[in-house]
Amino acid sequence: MKFSIIIAVYNRPEELDELLLSIRRQNTEIEMEVVVVDDGSDKRSNLVVKKHIDAINIKYCFKKNTGPGDSRNFGMERASGDYFIILDSDCILPDHYLEHVSRTLHENYKDAYGGPDTAHPSFSDRQKAINYSMTSLLSTGGLRGSDQASQKFQLRSFNMGLSKKAFLLTGGFAKQRIGEDIDLNFRLKEHHCSTQYMPDAFVYHKRRSSWREFFYQTRNFGAARPLLNKMHPGTGKPGYWLPSFFVIGIFVAAVLFYFDFYAPLMIYALYLIAVGLDSMVKNKSLMVGFLSIFAVMIQFFGYGSGFLRSIYRLYLLRKTVPQAFPGMFS
Repeated sequence: MKFSIIIAVYNRPEELDELLLSIRRQNTEIEMEVVVVDDGSDKRSNLVVKKHIDAINIKYCFKKNTGPGDSRNFGMERASGDYFIILDSDCILPDHYLEHVSRTLHENYKDAYGGPDTAHPSFSDRQKAINYSMTSLLSTGGLRGSDQASQKFQLRSFNMGLSKKAFLLTGGFAKQRIGEDIDLNFRLKEHHCSTQYMPDAFVYHKRRSSWREFFYQTRNFGAARPLLNKMHPGTGKPGYWLPSFFVIGIFVAAVLFYFDFYAPLMIYALYLIAVGLDSMVKNKSLMVGFLSIFAVMIQFFGYGSGFLRSIYRLYLLRKTVPQAFPGMFS
């Protein structure tokens, strides 16, 4: 089996350099190639690729900007492997990654797989806090970071694999710019493609986002979910409303506090204290614990407000999916 590692990159040559260095540390006995697709960047990555060209079988493609999903398709169309590994440019692979994926697929072949993400000990406190927020049982139900996810996970494009057969059956990622990986999950099921969760095929997800960027990222995630549920009827779940209920509830609790009814706000306070303590213990850092409270609040407010905005546009204004968020499909 030959692997083709597909990396879509946009204005992040320094991150790509770190990822390529981690790919160089993989088991060299496993046949692989790397396809870097530069998605119309102003800061091109061709010089970074040139640094590694003697150590890795690597291709560099530059194209106009069409978004991450379409860029990954562009790379897979030009790859020579029969199994594609799709990675975000801000990820770093542990040394065992490719060997574990290869062994798992030989023992239990599936058409696609997904793996989790985590923080490296060298990451900044903010990066560790954001990682906690995105992977913790207390903030996301552990869907992106626990063994329990094996029964309910959805493949995410920062760390996933896709067979050439599955790519040809589904056509790969849709051209939408947000939620394209979730959309692919649904179409894999529609085409009866088999999937699996690989808990040990994790990546270190660097996430250089500022707090502002993290808010807008999670708001886009929230906005995409009702659109995806509209595009794929029957896929909605009550749990998708929880961040929105969190946002509405905290405003209600603040109003009740003004009228001397303290219990609801105290429940929120206890929850956030639990978040901070849990993160502090897991990260062995008081500062990361404190920043994790901030990260969870940003995540809930971002996702919850984005979700409600989509619901308003789709069901109250009665807009079509492209009308509700035209930028998602541009």
